[in-house]
Amino acid sequence: MERKHLEYFLSIASHGSFTSASNSLRIAQPSLSYAIRVLEREVGAPLFRRVGRGVVLTPVGEALLDPARQVLHDFMRVQTAAQRVSGLVSGRIDIAAVTTLAVDPLASFVGAFRNLHPGVEFRIVDAENAASIVDLVRRGQCEVGLTEHGIPAAGMRVLDLPQQEVLAVLPPSTAEPEGPLPLQRIAELDLVTTPNGTTTRSALDSALAVTGTSPRIAVETTHRAAIVPLVIAGAGATLLPYRLAMEAAGLGAVVVGLAPPLARRGVLVWPPEPLSPAAQAFIDLVSQRSPDDGAQGPGPLDGAHPG
Repeated sequence: MERKHLEYFLSIASHGSFTSASNSLRIAQPSLSYAIRVLEREVGAPLFRRVGRGVVLTPVGEALLDPARQVLHDFMRVQTAAQRVSGLVSGRIDIAAVTTLAVDPLASFVGAFRNLHPGVEFRIVDAENAASIVDLVRRGQCEVGLTEHGIPAAGMRVLDLPQQEVLAVLPPSTAEPEGPLPLQRIAELDLVTTPNGTTTRSALDSALAVTGTSPRIAVETTHRAAIVPLVIAGAGATLLPYRLAMEAAGLGAVVVGLAPPLARRGVLVWPPEPLSPAAQAFIDLVSQRSPDDGAQGPGPLDGAHPG
């Protein structure tokens, strides 16, 4: 029984779908299906039962959940012991992050850490929404998570990340406004965004809630990477954090600030129990580069994210 087979099993159980799990794990679905068949042969019984387009655990699968988590936890303890000896010469940090926070600030944190410890590898995974980031960390599938401020994280350690300005990103053909764009004006534009429940859509909805209006969605897509190309092609406008907005500006988009100014802040979350030396060193690095000197104690985050 291989460690990766148990990781695959827990991911499918968490997502309720082979397709979603394969996307999260970044492996081909046939390879994932084959690995589960191998695990089922070793266990001697089916682990999942298909329901519509998803799957649910069989009684045997339910019984395997806790032992599988314990085995992975034991693997981590072995890896931790080895890393303490090696002094971060090697190791791996599994991080879950929403897409926009993976671009900024996670990319710069990972680059800085890799410059200090080039032997440490990173696995960065996406999630269906901001709340599922905390679940991935709580289940032990990732040691660290980056998610939106305001997401409940009871029992976790939490560190505020640097605040990011949110800007309006308009098609290249748009006449550049003379000053910041009023939020009320955003509600009048054709918009490109992701579906309800995603972090990008929640940011948009929260911003317009201040004006008492709803967004006028011209294009809704699950492909976050398609948002900027769609704006560049003239399909509509969108709201993006500063780094992503500046990249869009480099491609020809018209980028402008908002009135009143809009900002967002992500958080770093991790479990209260001891981490691997690599993960702890990463959190120490982020703490030095973030506004707060330390982390909040275990408990829920206060307030709603600003968009």
